Amino acid sequence: MKSTKYLLVLCFILAAQHALPQAIKVERNVAKALKKVSPETLKNHIAYLADDRLLGRKPGTPGYDTAVAYIINQYKKAGVKPSGENNSYLQAVKLRNATTGTNAILQLQGSAGPAAMLTYGHDYIIFPNPQLPLVQVQAPLVFAGYGISAPQLGYDDYAGRDVAGKIVVVLRGAPEKFEKTVAAYSMDMHTILENAAAHGAVGVVVGTTNAQATLPNQAHGSYSVLTPEGKVAVSRNYVSDQIKLLAQVTNEALLRLFSNASLDYEKTIASLKNGTPASAPLQITVSANYTSAYHDIDSYNVVGLIEGSDPQLKNEYVVHSAHLDHVGIGTPVDGDSIYNGAHDNASGVASLLEIANVYNRLKEKPRRSVLLVMVTGEEMGLLGSAYFARHPTVPAASIVADINTDMPTIIAPLLSVVALGAEHSSLAQQVQQASAYMGLTVEADPEPDQNRFVRSDQYSFVTQGIPALHIKYGNKTADGKNNLDVQVKEWRAKYYHKPQDDINGIFDFEAGKKYAQLNFLIGYLVAQSAQRPAWNTGDFFGQGSH
Repeated sequence: MKSTKYLLVLCFILAAQHALPQAIKVERNVAKALKKVSPETLKNHIAYLADDRLLGRKPGTPGYDTAVAYIINQYKKAGVKPSGENNSYLQAVKLRNATTGTNAILQLQGSAGPAAMLTYGHDYIIFPNPQLPLVQVQAPLVFAGYGISAPQLGYDDYAGRDVAGKIVVVLRGAPEKFEKTVAAYSMDMHTILENAAAHGAVGVVVGTTNAQATLPNQAHGSYSVLTPEGKVAVSRNYVSDQIKLLAQVTNEALLRLFSNASLDYEKTIASLKNGTPASAPLQITVSANYTSAYHDIDSYNVVGLIEGSDPQLKNEYVVHSAHLDHVGIGTPVDGDSIYNGAHDNASGVASLLEIANVYNRLKEKPRRSVLLVMVTGEEMGLLGSAYFARHPTVPAASIVADINTDMPTIIAPLLSVVALGAEHSSLAQQVQQASAYMGLTVEADPEPDQNRFVRSDQYSFVTQGIPALHIKYGNKTADGKNNLDVQVKEWRAKYYHKPQDDINGIFDFEAGKKYAQLNFLIGYLVAQSAQRPAWNTGDFFGQGSH
């Protein structure tokens, strides 16, 4: 009996060991190069990029151009080859800032006369159209739930509903049964617009279920990327000239629309949350008339190449991305108006520069090639990365993966990590292997409601069908309380998108070293693997371009 117990315990231990990620053996030269990642060098990069002289690195300003020049110089020092346009390190990204004219009009007409009087700026706003300077449209309103069309998930707000030539009213949200990353994708504005356009709609009106929510401030306009021919290439608020209206209304205005159609508001909301569409005509016609004004800005992605060593696989690319931009000069806080962006994202840029130095120390490069892509316009809606993912400087089909680094939040020892998005593809294997080598635990996202999966540049690659991930801090702490997210929330309240995010803030540069080493190792393992990264069988994001 006793021996049987011991045997059972031994079997349990062996099974548990088998379930744990197996630490990989790293070649001696790679391990040696990894150890030379320097916390002091990371600090120096961050200090330069977050210096007041760069004025917050806003695209289109001399400060951003100074940052670009710094990156190019560091690439050259690290032996990184140019992989931009025309044998340069640069990919031109023409940004368009569009603003709506103050005379924007949205009128509602019911079957028995005017349905409601709405006031611009109080009850509704109209987002600018980056392609059409003057828009006039008149069409019936149809409530289309969350604006989701995902029959493969058993949910479609457009099923059995004709919205061709009509304007759809949608709510931002997703059924409670949707997995978090799929829900985040589904409620992304670009996804909502694409679904509306695919079903023939000519406009989208977004409502909110939050009675306390205010309309977004449109003083700074909306940004898009233009093609060299001057057409819109990338925008979060525009998909084609077919969608002539994108507006947002308050909860109070939304309730007026529902009452005119005799819809039961509470029952409709409950139905949607439970995963049952509740689309219906609203018995109202909308007339919209508005203008848009434009200001175009020249900016750049900076693209460097570490050429692979395999005759065939060197024509495939692993991308390391980080956004170079920040928000520039803004409202003063405690007398400081320069939003330096030391953590967001000078720290991520510094990490990529150290990854370049690791590769520079390797005589034998990995089998696949590696691209280091510093992108612009992340703070404007992931625009630089979206443009690169759709119009890369290498053949689009040759990009196998993206490992993104955005605000790793190096404020405490790094003991565990979250690999946002890795659960959808075989990249999870490289994450587990590299983390085990580094002695790091891989955890689930401690803040899933933050929707971080769709809020940084890896998402631009995912929507183009490319497996991607974003390494963030985990919750593990040295004192065993495992509540690092509490400290991060406190830090975020004081520093995030504030002038206080400068080199004098809270930093743990040893944690920064670990981040750089881990991201390098994940990318290196992908670059060395005989197998190209693949989406998990049946995964939502692997079912074609989104």
